[in-house]
Amino acid sequence: MRVLSVVGARPQFVKLAPIAQAASQVGVDHLIVHTGQHYDPLLSDVFFTDLRIPAPDFHLGVGSGSHGVQTGAMMAALDPILEDTRPDWVLVYGDTNSTLAAALSASKLHRKIAHLEAGLRSFNRRMPEEINRVLTDHASDLLLAPTQVALSHLTREGLAGKAVVVGDVMTDVLFEVRDRVADQSLALLSELNLMPQSYYVATIHRAENTEEHGRLAGIMHALAVVDKPVLLLAHPRVMARAEVLGVALSQGSLICHAPLAYPDLIAVVLSSAGVITDSGGLQKEAFLLRVPCTTVRSETEWVETVDLGWNVLANTPEEIAAAVTRPMPADTNAAPYGDGSAATKVIKELQRH
Repeated sequence: MRVLSVVGARPQFVKLAPIAQAASQVGVDHLIVHTGQHYDPLLSDVFFTDLRIPAPDFHLGVGSGSHGVQTGAMMAALDPILEDTRPDWVLVYGDTNSTLAAALSASKLHRKIAHLEAGLRSFNRRMPEEINRVLTDHASDLLLAPTQVALSHLTREGLAGKAVVVGDVMTDVLFEVRDRVADQSLALLSELNLMPQSYYVATIHRAENTEEHGRLAGIMHALAVVDKPVLLLAHPRVMARAEVLGVALSQGSLICHAPLAYPDLIAVVLSSAGVITDSGGLQKEAFLLRVPCTTVRSETEWVETVDLGWNVLANTPEEIAAAVTRPMPADTNAAPYGDGSAATKVIKELQRH
């Protein structure tokens, strides 16, 4: 069996790591396409080293651009790869432009598509990620859902016949990395004079939070006045946008820093008092690490984190400040994202079908 994985952004590299390992263990011919959607080394190539992923077989080098330009360039580059390699499965991950481009290219060339993390819904069609995930689910031949909630969404859309719950592959790699860094002393914390549990970690990158001056300035001000230092891990695009808008990313409690390699990110989150983010993946990672999370959005795909009290949605500066400083949530043994064996189940399902 030949599987072609198509990835291009940080959360997808995290999901790819256990898939690559599980495929290797059973002798699956696994090829990797890196679209280049994230082209900064700290958001891209370094993940392959840190997560022990084989080097990509194909690197498209697409880079940035509008949604149409980026998706079209990926499709144009993917077509000849699909025709030359003729995979039994094209495996797509999550909800990025790389995901949709691979699904569209594969469907038109009659290659079978499996969608990992199928069935997630924010029900916000203003988000490009929501469009990507809905279209990909409907184009795919096999829907690999991470949770029962995701399966219920697919069932309502008439897709239950090609869906199966496998668990969440990010859980697999997170548990492995967590155990690896649990006793690690981070030079970064010493450098910034931060003690464990005495700071928060923040990532803010979505267009709705960073493109307009008033919105970005409001979020930064809310974080600047909380009760502990906030380590803001800022994407290069956000840094550039903030400079254009005249919004300071280092003010008050805010300490602006470049993105971290994945193991370092997990280590600083594990030692933190809380997370503030608009990222989908980091919400779930915080929950799995049992670190309180505040999500700067009006909705989330990972509703289990909210239902269990470890994640709070906050949209206004006042809501953000209140959520960040809330009491510690009640402990829970709930495991809605599986037991860390999702990647093995994914490979078995691809073989079975």
